[in-house]
Amino acid sequence: MNANNQYEYDLFVIGAGSGGVRAARMAAALGVRVAVAEQDRAGGTCVNLGCVPKKLYVHAAEHGSAFAHAAGFGFNSQRPPFDWQVLQQNKDGVIAQANRGLEGILGKAGATLIKGKATITGNHEVTVEGTSYSAERILIATGSRPFVPALPGSDLMVTSDEVFALQSLPARALIIGGGYIATEFAGIFHGLGVAVTQAYRGELFLRGFDNEVRRYVAEHIRKKKIDLRFNSQPAEIENTTDGSLRVTFTDGSSVETDLILAATGRRPNTANLGLDKIGVELNDLGAIKVDEGFQTNVPSIYALGDVIDRMQLTPVALAEAMNLVDRLYRGKQTSLSYKLIPTAVFCSPNIGTVGLTEEEAGEQYPHIDIFTTEFRSLKQALSGTTERYLMKLIVDAGSDRVVGAHMAGEGAGEIIQGIAIALKAGATKAVFDQTIGIHPTSAEEFVTMRSKTRSIDR
Repeated sequence: MNANNQYEYDLFVIGAGSGGVRAARMAAALGVRVAVAEQDRAGGTCVNLGCVPKKLYVHAAEHGSAFAHAAGFGFNSQRPPFDWQVLQQNKDGVIAQANRGLEGILGKAGATLIKGKATITGNHEVTVEGTSYSAERILIATGSRPFVPALPGSDLMVTSDEVFALQSLPARALIIGGGYIATEFAGIFHGLGVAVTQAYRGELFLRGFDNEVRRYVAEHIRKKKIDLRFNSQPAEIENTTDGSLRVTFTDGSSVETDLILAATGRRPNTANLGLDKIGVELNDLGAIKVDEGFQTNVPSIYALGDVIDRMQLTPVALAEAMNLVDRLYRGKQTSLSYKLIPTAVFCSPNIGTVGLTEEEAGEQYPHIDIFTTEFRSLKQALSGTTERYLMKLIVDAGSDRVVGAHMAGEGAGEIIQGIAIALKAGATKAVFDQTIGIHPTSAEEFVTMRSKTRSIDR
């Protein structure tokens, strides 16, 4: 790698989140002179305020539910008391270890980590805490932040940034929103013994997922005694005389609660970066506009991850980072495909999905076949839980190719990850049918669905 000695660094990365760290360490390993500026802890949203602590809380909630279901297996004991502080402390320990690990990874790769708030002060210049650094290229990987709707009393709500640091667990919680975060935290709080209400302004939550899966999950969430309210838009929040919070909705109804979590989406972190001074173009939501090579309208400035708002998923940011390094420093110009990206919602029941929804497939293909199965597993048969499994395959009838796979039930994310490989390889329904299942598992149902549930012709 021939360095351009006109600049102190070949690549200056702003943000040590998932995408920033991946790009920095991969480039540095190739001999690129890399600096990374981070004003907070390494790891970004995912490690500190997102995926990692959330999944730890999901596991905690699952343990809570397991005690209630253990009697069917012969364990006749009372559910022990839950200690929120212990969970908090142990979660903090895991995150601190991850922070140190990421800093170590950057150091071993040869990247320089600079602590402090970074501002772009020129096409090839970044200033961190009063010190300026020159770079041939600048990569913006500053992620996103929670969005809080403007309404009277909105300052009384917390977001996902604060919820991981609550000093105590509330007795009652109202969650406003219908996406990943809202639906996952409804299950987390419920599993930890909190009385939960989830309110969403639309007809049905989890917009963008398969409608059959959305309805199925809503039905099972309600069976858990979570108060799920659709077509509910908050209009005002106020304190009450007994220390509670009262939320009044636009239809005149109200809820009293101890905690309100605003899980109403996220916005790109592009403010106060100096982008306006050098003319970097943003879209209407404040996301940075980039081409397929993650280059902005300013040739020396690049961006990836949540800050470009294509798909706000950690693995997507990692893939974008690898693609960028390949383009800049390995001479590869392959475009990154955003098709067949698997994802999971760690609500209760879990959702796993890859490929097209039934609605999307019906618009893209003239003839589709739908295969579904709903069943109770062996574990559920003894546990007494109301949960079941829903599995679904969507097939393009013309080619027999499976174009969508969806699941609701325990371990959905783990199972769909393997199914995603099959879809990426172009597997047909015949290939699924020819695959021998592992018995007794829930996953085997994906290779034993023989009878069409329905066909749809456009």
